[in-house]
Amino acid sequence: MARRPQDLLRLLTRAERLSVRRVQAVLDEFDCSVEAWRVLDLLSDGHGHNMTALADHAFLPAPSLTKLIDQLVDQNLVFRRIDPTDRRRVLAHLTPRGRQRWQRMAREVRADWAELEPLLGDLGEAEGARLEVLLDQLAAALEEGRSAVTTTRAERSAGRER
Repeated sequence: MARRPQDLLRLLTRAERLSVRRVQAVLDEFDCSVEAWRVLDLLSDGHGHNMTALADHAFLPAPSLTKLIDQLVDQNLVFRRIDPTDRRRVLAHLTPRGRQRWQRMAREVRADWAELEPLLGDLGEAEGARLEVLLDQLAAALEEGRSAVTTTRAERSAGRER
């Protein structure tokens, strides 16, 4: 790991921004945002997902997700249905047109990323899989750390008020 948190943060931010820029260049051909692609990607599993799951997956606040879902519905890529197990919730699903569009976009994104393989040198399939595991572990640790830090800060604040 980088010696200083700011070094790791800079490297992660740089990689994320360059990755998004590259994917967005492909998605521009489809007039699609990265956030919309993330929503379509999650819905591609065919199970239907609630708004909370979609917001988390797309890294969007709820109001922004609602606006995006409205746009995807208007484009006939997504439809909404009441959750049969909990009628208070709404599930989003891909339309047949949405599935076709997602498949074309996913194929193009994969092809674009495949072009990177020769440039990655020693980062082969095994190392790429290991990087994915490490990033997932880092995200999980940061999530756990965030809740622990929030609790600790709340306890300190409560102690100061006494």
